[in-house]
Amino acid sequence: MNRLPLNKRLPSLLRVPTFSARTIAVGYGVVSLLVLAMFAGPLWYAWHTNVEQVRTELLRSDAQRLANLFTRSGEQALANAIDSQVVGTNDGVRKIMLLAAPDGSRIAGNLSAWPQGLPDRDGLCSRTIHVDGKARRIEAMRVTLPGGYRLLVASNLNRFDELERLFVYGLLACAATVLVGAILGGMLIRRALLERIGGISQTTAAIIEGKLSRRLPEPHDGEELRLLTQTVNRMLDQIEQLVTGVQDVSNSIAHDLRTPLSELRARLEELAITRPDTEETFAEIDAAIADIDRVMRIFQALLRLAEIDSGSRRNGFVEVDLARLGAEVAEFYLPVAELKEIDLSFTSGGALTVVGDPLLIAQALGNLVENALKYAPEHGAIAVSAWAEPGGVPALSVADNGPGIAEDERPKMVERFYRVDGSRGTPGVGLGLSVVSAVARLHGGSLRLEDNAPGLRATLVLPVQSTHAAVERTG
Repeated sequence: MNRLPLNKRLPSLLRVPTFSARTIAVGYGVVSLLVLAMFAGPLWYAWHTNVEQVRTELLRSDAQRLANLFTRSGEQALANAIDSQVVGTNDGVRKIMLLAAPDGSRIAGNLSAWPQGLPDRDGLCSRTIHVDGKARRIEAMRVTLPGGYRLLVASNLNRFDELERLFVYGLLACAATVLVGAILGGMLIRRALLERIGGISQTTAAIIEGKLSRRLPEPHDGEELRLLTQTVNRMLDQIEQLVTGVQDVSNSIAHDLRTPLSELRARLEELAITRPDTEETFAEIDAAIADIDRVMRIFQALLRLAEIDSGSRRNGFVEVDLARLGAEVAEFYLPVAELKEIDLSFTSGGALTVVGDPLLIAQALGNLVENALKYAPEHGAIAVSAWAEPGGVPALSVADNGPGIAEDERPKMVERFYRVDGSRGTPGVGLGLSVVSAVARLHGGSLRLEDNAPGLRATLVLPVQSTHAAVERTG
């Protein structure tokens, strides 16, 4: 017979049972029975130990008392004392006494003769004797009195049988109640689990079929189940948002790439057919290069978003001085603003230090400045500022006096490839604010778009606690 070695059998023996209604019911029943046994075992032991000890002490005390009475007052006084104590005790025979003469004949007591089978020596013993035709288990104390008289003082052990039977029956009834409760509890738990699982299965089946808006029904009972359901539904909301975003991005990519690629193909095709002169050919080549650059910018922005969303850039988090970073970004874009005759200024509320990726924060702030430069009017103004919000939360903001964005359009501006109708004719692919929002989320912050009256104020909020927590996770 082939047997697995012990090192291979141990994992299967130590394996934790699977979670199920049956396992819960069996576990509940076993634990309840163990608790019942832990309660009843010591109680049973204490009962027997204490009762036997008290009974033995009483037998010794009665025997000594009666022996002393015989010594002081003689045979008749002892006989009268015994008869007065055993009168009416044959019902149940709680106490057994016998005084026998030297020849063994009965003098007093509730036994007709000296019981057979008792030892010939004095002391305690346990035997089964017949009293009034019935077998009785007794614990007896034998004492030899002066003159050869014999005294027997015994306690009937059978009188506790009924009490012990009641205890055992009660214990068995409790065990049966526990087992029935475990079975019924297991059935109820199984039914409740099946109802929950049925609802989850229906919801997940609908989601698999493409109905991404379906959610788990929130239970009205059980704080833990309600919390779990809310967590799963939030996860499904995020999944739906991501899937919808992927679909929108795919459609937007196809739409935004189709235009430059179509223009590129048309130019090349026209060059191949018309064969223009050198100057015109190079002009068309330059336009084709611009179309290719536009396509490359789209892919670079998408790759940057994917890198930010993955969280891998947290490994490069260091302490960043937002005031210094904001000044450097404003200085970098100052020549562009001067060419457009736009007043670009920077103000700071003091030293503002956070923990994050300086390149990503600078790129996000640069995107906001580029958007402001794109939409600010001639001789307009752009204000870049680094300051602390109420509560000491650091923030970077860019405000312009351009046309601004309608309030109902602002939440959509962070969606990838989304562009308002008024900006269709301006350069861009609709990913600038998406990158800024992704950088804010990476740092545990947010992007806030507000009315500047006139124009738009874009604020990049970078909470200190969240950024420090990110560093601790990466460290």
